[in-house]
Amino acid sequence: MSILDNFPSGLTPRPIQIEILNEIDKKIKSGAKKIIVSAPTGVGKSPMAINLAQHFENSFVVTASKSLQDQYSHDFSLLKPVKGKSNFACLKIMEKKRIKLDDISKAMQLHYTCEKGECIEKKNGKNTNCKFKPTIQEYESNSFDGTICPYYSQKYDALISPHSLWNYHAYFQIMKYNQKNYGGYLNRRISIFDEAHKIEDQIIQFVGINIYKRIIDECGLDITTYDLSDIDLVITLLDDIASHYAKEIAELKGSRLFERFPDYDRLQYLEGNYDRATKARIEILSDKENFIINEPKMDGDLFLSLDVKPLDISKYVKDFFQTPIQIFMSATIDKNSFCETMGIPPDEIEIIDTPNSPFPVENRKINFLNVCKLKFGAPNQDELKVIKKIDELLSSHNDERGLVLTSSLYRCNEIYNNLSAENKNRIRICHAQNPGGKTQDDILKEHAQSKNGVLLSSSLWEGVDLKDDLSRFQIIAKVPYPNYKEKRIAAKKAKYPLWYTSQTVTKLLQGFGRSIRSNQDWAVTYVLDSAVEYLLYSARNLVPKAYHDVLGWNDSKTKFRSFLEN
Repeated sequence: MSILDNFPSGLTPRPIQIEILNEIDKKIKSGAKKIIVSAPTGVGKSPMAINLAQHFENSFVVTASKSLQDQYSHDFSLLKPVKGKSNFACLKIMEKKRIKLDDISKAMQLHYTCEKGECIEKKNGKNTNCKFKPTIQEYESNSFDGTICPYYSQKYDALISPHSLWNYHAYFQIMKYNQKNYGGYLNRRISIFDEAHKIEDQIIQFVGINIYKRIIDECGLDITTYDLSDIDLVITLLDDIASHYAKEIAELKGSRLFERFPDYDRLQYLEGNYDRATKARIEILSDKENFIINEPKMDGDLFLSLDVKPLDISKYVKDFFQTPIQIFMSATIDKNSFCETMGIPPDEIEIIDTPNSPFPVENRKINFLNVCKLKFGAPNQDELKVIKKIDELLSSHNDERGLVLTSSLYRCNEIYNNLSAENKNRIRICHAQNPGGKTQDDILKEHAQSKNGVLLSSSLWEGVDLKDDLSRFQIIAKVPYPNYKEKRIAAKKAKYPLWYTSQTVTKLLQGFGRSIRSNQDWAVTYVLDSAVEYLLYSARNLVPKAYHDVLGWNDSKTKFRSFLEN
C-alpha cells in the first residue's frame, strides 16, 4: 500500500505534499524514527498529518495553539480532541446547586465548570471517584451505570479512539503523570507534533514557575527574609507557599459554611496554587543545578514577581516523546538547534527541508530599507530615524490595514508617542493584556472592524493570522533578539550560542508570515533595522530553504561580499 492511499478523503494531494510524504515514507523505511518536516505556510501540513496518522493506524496529533486545534477538529472528524476542564460543566456542582443535569448552558453561564469540581472524593477514609466519573475501563465496556462527566467522556473518547488531538500541556500532563492510569491507551505508533518550534517554550511553561506578589501577600510571607538568588531558599519559599494553601484548603473544606454554600471558585483557586507550588518544588529539587532564577521584578523596593525556569529541557524529553515514530512539523525549524535543545543526537533525526514556498514570491515581497542598526543602547537619534520611517510608510499606506512589529513594549510606546497625529489615531497597541482589560482577541476584533487600522505589537510575531485585507503591509522595526538581561536567556546563550541565534531567526521568519496566509493573499514587508539582513545571511544555515527566494539569495557570493563591505 502506498502512503498516499491514506490522504484525507475529499482532498487531492498537491505535488509538494506528494513529494514530502514520499520522502517521509522513504526515510521511515530506511529506519528513521524521528523526522523534522520544515514546510512553510500554505504547503498544507494538516492534511499531511492526517495522511500519516491514517497510514500508521493510530496516532497522537499535538498542537501548541487552540486555534490550530480547533482547525484540525473542524476539518478532520477522525481526530478526537481533548479540551481542558474549563470547557465543560461540572455535573457534581450542578447537582449540589439543584440545576437540572441537562441544563448545561445555565451551568456554563454560572461558571460551574469541571476545573472547579472534585474528581476524587474521600469516603470512609479512602479516595474514590466522583459518582459521575467512571474508570476508562468502565467507559470503554459501557458498564458504568449512571450519568457520565462530559469532560471525562471526551477525554476517554480520545484515549479509546485510534486518533486523538491534544494541546502540548494536556499531552505532557498525561504522558508524565498518567502513565499508570492509562497504560496501554497511550500506545500509539506515531505522534505528530505541529508547531514544533514551540516545544521548548511549552515544556518550560509546564516545568517552571512564576511566583507573584499576590501569592506572597496571600500567604502572609515576608519576601525579604528569603535570599532569592539561593535555589535552596527558593525551594523553602515554595514549601511555605504550599503549606499555606494546604492549610487554607483543609479549613475551607472542613467549614460548615462550605457544606451549605460551597465556594467552588475559591477551592479551585487554592488547589491550583497548591499544585503549582508542589510540582515546581519537586522538579527543582530533583535537579537544582538545571534551574535558573531570574532577577526578581521590582517596582522600586516593592517585589512584583520571580520566575524559575529550567536551562536544559532535554531531561524531560524522554517523558514526553515516546511513540516509535515521531514527526516534528513547523514552517520555521532548524535541525541543529532543535537537536541541541532536545538533547537528540543529530544522527538520530532526519530532516525534510521543503525547497520552495507555494506562495508566489511577488505576493510576499520583503524590502530591506536598512534605516540604521538598532543594537542595544543605540542612540535616541537612531530610534527616531526608524520611527520617522514608520510614519512615512504608514502615510504611504493610509488606506490599508497593517502591522508594525518591534522588540518590546517600551519600543511600542516610543513608536506610538512619536508618530504624527493622523497615524497615531490608526494605531492599536496589542498584547496579551491591554489597557482597559481588553484581551488580544478584543483588539483584533476592533482592528477587523476598522478601515485603515494598524496593529503595533512586540508579541504578534506568531500565533495570529492577518489574512487578506486585515493586513496589506507589515513593518519590522527591530530585530527580535531574546532579552539577554534575563538570567536564563543569558545562561542559555552562554552555554548554547546557536540557540540564541536560532530563537531570533525563528521569530523573525514567523513575523514575515503574519500577513500572507494563502496562495491568493499578498502583503509587502518592510524591514527597517539594518541588522536584520546581515543576521539572516550570517545565520543562513538556520534559514529554511523555502525563504531563500524571497530573501534574494540567488547570487550568494556577491550578496555576502556586499554585506561584509557594508
